[in-house]
Amino acid sequence: LLESGDSGIADPGTYWWYFLVTSATVGYGDVFPSTTGGRIVGLYVIVGGIVTLTLLFTQLAGALQSVRGRRLRGVVPLDLSGHVVLLGYWPGRTERIVDELTAEGRFQVALCAWGDVPENPLPDRPDVHFVRGDLTHEDVMTRACVQRARTAVIDGRDDNETLAIAVAVDHANADIHLVAAVRDLGRRENLRYVNPGVQAVQWHMPFLLTEEATDPGITQIYNDLMSSGGHGNTYSMRVPAGFPHGSFGECQTWFGRTFGATLLALRGSDGLVVSPPWATSVPEGTTLYY
Repeated sequence: LLESGDSGIADPGTYWWYFLVTSATVGYGDVFPSTTGGRIVGLYVIVGGIVTLTLLFTQLAGALQSVRGRRLRGVVPLDLSGHVVLLGYWPGRTERIVDELTAEGRFQVALCAWGDVPENPLPDRPDVHFVRGDLTHEDVMTRACVQRARTAVIDGRDDNETLAIAVAVDHANADIHLVAAVRDLGRRENLRYVNPGVQAVQWHMPFLLTEEATDPGITQIYNDLMSSGGHGNTYSMRVPAGFPHGSFGECQTWFGRTFGATLLALRGSDGLVVSPPWATSVPEGTTLYY
């Protein structure tokens, strides 16, 4: 309105180009107002445009920061499937468990913690997602995508809490592979009332939690080997003089065919070796574990 009709800046398309370039403080100078009134409008563009863009970018940055903050606080619903849900946080212990679960890119982990953990304790791990709240509540199960998870690992503060969390997990996904750390293995039967397929692991053996999570059923083998009433009792014997099988492989074959047994390890002059190469020599006096 203030510039002459033949002024290039008066063209609507050119004016918006001028507005953006000027507001962004780039100022190419390819178009500019020439009248006094036009320069007054240009002054408004300079001041008002900078303020407008500053407010816009501030709002955008604030929105992005808010989303990041909500993720750090564990209140944003996750979008995962085929992942491992780890319920319970213990400084140091949980980090080791997560390292094992995510080794070699195995799984994404949804780490769920009680409200006393204010923010994601592993913020720099892109394969670890955080959910915060009451671990026995349906809302946490939903936000952690338990209904689409592969495995749930419960690492509660005590056995009663572990049992309560197991009830919530089973309610959200009755077919999930459920692993629970317990102080008293006698609570295993209580857990099986909740989910018959639950695998209970001694709390002080966290490595078994990750092994069971990655290789379902391995806990049963360990329990059988370590149980006096199991089918996999372990024994040892010293190799007598004149024993005809001189290598670990020959011993393994002979033990299997003759007794249905499996050699696990041997102890010789170099100490204990678990699952040695089959060509390993087995001289007289070596202790075999089977």
